Formats: sequence, C-alpha cells, structure tokens
Amino acid sequence: MAAVEHNTDDSGTGSGPTAAGRRRDAAATRDAILHSAVVAFTRAGYDGVGVREIAQGAGVTAMLVNRYFGSKEQLFAEAVDVSFAPRTVVTAGTPGTVDPGATGDPGTLSRDIARSLTARTAPESDHLDPFLLMLRSASNPRAAEIMRAATERHVGQDLRDLLPGADATERAERAELVLSLITGVWMMRRVIGTTALADADPGPLARRIEAMLRVVVESVEDMGRADV
Repeated sequence: MAAVEHNTDDSGTGSGPTAAGRRRDAAATRDAILHSAVVAFTRAGYDGVGVREIAQGAGVTAMLVNRYFGSKEQLFAEAVDVSFAPRTVVTAGTPGTVDPGATGDPGTLSRDIARSLTARTAPESDHLDPFLLMLRSASNPRAAEIMRAATERHVGQDLRDLLPGADATERAERAELVLSLITGVWMMRRVIGTTALADADPGPLARRIEAMLRVVVESVEDMGRADV
C-alpha cells in the first residue's frame, strides 16, 4: 500500500494536477501511512517502531508523516482506532454472523461469542491483529491509555449495547468481564498455544466457553438477584 509524496500540496495555486486530484492523492497518502502504522505497531508495538520506519513502509518521509498526523502518539491513536473498530469476536447483531439477532438474549449472545472465539483462535486461523497490537503495546502507559479508550469506545460499547439489564454500570462491568474471558482464551490458545486448548475439539470447547460466558452475560435480574 505504498504511496508517493507528489501532488499532496493543497494550495490550489499554479499549474499541474487539479484540486480534486491533489485531494485524492492526499487521501491515498494518508491511508498508506495509516496502513503502514497498523502493520508496524501490530508487529513491534508502540515502543518497538519509530516514525521513520512507518514512513519507509508507506513510501514517504518522516516529515510527511508528522504533517498528516502531528506525532507518533496521534498516529498510534488513529491506528488503534481503525484496528479496534471492526467486530472480530463479538459479532452478535452483525448481518451474516452466527445469530445477528442476539441482542438481549444471554444464551444466544454467549453462544455467538463462544463459537466465534473458538473459530478465531483455532491454530490454523489467521492472527487477530487487534489483540497482537494490544499485547505488544500494553507496557507503554500512554499506549495503554489510548487502547483502553478505544476498547471502551468500540467493542466495550458494542457489548454494553448487547447485554441485557437496566443498570448501565453493571452492564459495563459485565462487558469488561466478557472481554477479559475473550482475551484470556485468545492468549492461552493462540499466543502461548497451551496443548490442551490448542488441541481441543472445537465443539465441546465452544460449549464450555459458552457456559462460562453465560454466567457473566446474564444480568443480576436474570439470575434472580442471586449473590455472586
């Protein structure tokens, strides 16, 4: 996704490409930088990559990267945002998924997440890049703040909207517990590759994950206000 630096001048003066052409080139250049940043941060984390390397991956100069994004921190924030926005495991309510009508049904929602997580963490599946980006950048306090905000804004909000229950604070707590379970399974099965989880039969594994998720997904009201 390499880009070149020419035709990014938006002054609108002199001869040469039209303003529309310059805008298109500017957008392509910005996209190329952002794509290079996502790849680099996913591979090496926030502290493991510099602006020059990202610029090289996009076919531009470090000066141009700073022109478009202002700083490495801002570039990282935008890279995290585009990485965390798409639904990868929490896909309930999305057309074409296991059950696009899972909202409000703890059993259906838990089953949808469990099946998706089992499939996405299988040894032969593709890497879940947002998780890798998170793992490799979490040691930097500012990067962790940026990722926390993006998590709450995207998948956290998706889960809060999907979970049953009238108490918004309690839904937020349960949403983050669901994310903790997802992250733990992903870490153990896909990153560390512990033998039992890596070799597990997908069907029974999904049912066990579903059972764990249902405990968290169900609201206190659904559980008859039982002590937990």
